[in-house]
Amino acid sequence: MVSGDPARPRVIVNCAVSVDGRLAYAQGRRAHLSGPEDLKRVHALRAESDAILVGIGTVLLDDPSLRVKPELLGATHGGAPLRVVVDSRGRTPAGARVLDAFAPTLVATAGACDREFPSHVEVLRSGVNEVDLGRLLAHLATRGVRSVMVEGGARVIASFVRGGLVDRLYVYVAPVLIGGTTAPSLMLGPECPGPESAVGLTVESAERLGAGTLLRYRPSPHAVAAHAAQ
Repeated sequence: MVSGDPARPRVIVNCAVSVDGRLAYAQGRRAHLSGPEDLKRVHALRAESDAILVGIGTVLLDDPSLRVKPELLGATHGGAPLRVVVDSRGRTPAGARVLDAFAPTLVATAGACDREFPSHVEVLRSGVNEVDLGRLLAHLATRGVRSVMVEGGARVIASFVRGGLVDRLYVYVAPVLIGGTTAPSLMLGPECPGPESAVGLTVESAERLGAGTLLRYRPSPHAVAAHAAQ
C-alpha cells in the first residue's frame, strides 16, 4: 500500500465511533465500540500495515499494546508492525505497554523534549513545540515504512486530516448514542467556522458489519464545494 506521495507512506485512519460520532465516554473513558467482526478487521489491518500510530492521549487513557492478536485472525503468528507514539512532551509512562520489547517502537517527540527512553525504543525529535508530522512520515519512509495505520486519538486524527496527510478513512459506527459534552468526537482541535475549513470526503463504501456499519472514505475537497453549493 503506497500513498500518492512517494515522500511519505500511505496513511489510513481507522476508528470506531458511536452514532453521534463519539470515540469514547465522558472525560475520554474508553468505550469498547467495535464488535467481534470489527475487531477481527482491525487486527487484519494492523497485520497488513508497516506501522501503527497513536497519540500520547491514547497511551495515557488506554495503555494499548498496539500488537496484532493472532488469535483473532486464526493465524499462528501475528505480524509485528512498528508502533509509533506521537508524544511531543515525552509523557509516555515508563511502564506503558507500548514501550515493552515485544514489538519495535518509535516515540516521536518535539525537538525541545529531552526525555530519554529505553535503549530498544527509537526516538525521533522534530518540530519545535509539537511533532512535525510531515517529517515523521518522511522519516518512516526512509526506513522502509510504506503504510501507516493511525488509530487515534481525536487530536492526532485531526492533525493528520487537516494536514492533508490521510489517504483513506475507515469509520466503524456502533449502534449506540453517547452524547454529553466531554465525550471526545472523532476530531478535536481548531474550530471549523465554515465550509472553507471543512474537510471533504467521498464515500467509497458502506457495509453492514456485525451490529454496526463500516464506512470507507477518501479525502476529497470537491465534496465540500459541491455540498456548499447546494
